[in-house]
Amino acid sequence: MTDNLRELRPKTSETEKITINLGYVDLGHVDLMVQEGFYSNRTDFIRTAIRNQLERHADVVRQSTARKSLDLGLRSYTREDLEAARRAGEMLQINVLGLATIAQDVTPELARATIVSVSVLGALHATPAVKAALADRTR
Repeated sequence: MTDNLRELRPKTSETEKITINLGYVDLGHVDLMVQEGFYSNRTDFIRTAIRNQLERHADVVRQSTARKSLDLGLRSYTREDLEAARRAGEMLQINVLGLATIAQDVTPELARATIVSVSVLGALHATPAVKAALADRTR
């Protein structure tokens, strides 16, 4: 029976929770749109509004992404990636629009030895120790 057991990787969340404050009248308008069936709930309304604004400004976002040399989407940095950079004598500049992940087995010492700067528009997932080690290099 134990031959069939395997360890599953922890699932990384594909979303980040944010909190917004709305005035009562704006919130009432959102609730009215939900009540009238235009949206299934408040979250659906807010996600749609955000997507519409992102689409409206898509050209500016594309131009800025290219100008700032941002990796777009999900970017993962493994211990092996950082060790290879150290062997090559390279320092990494992490520039991500989306989600940047530094593997759980990366030590703070390895991170400091191989990462010169971190700029993430979105979310950075790393251990608290690695985040603390890179705090002075994070914009």
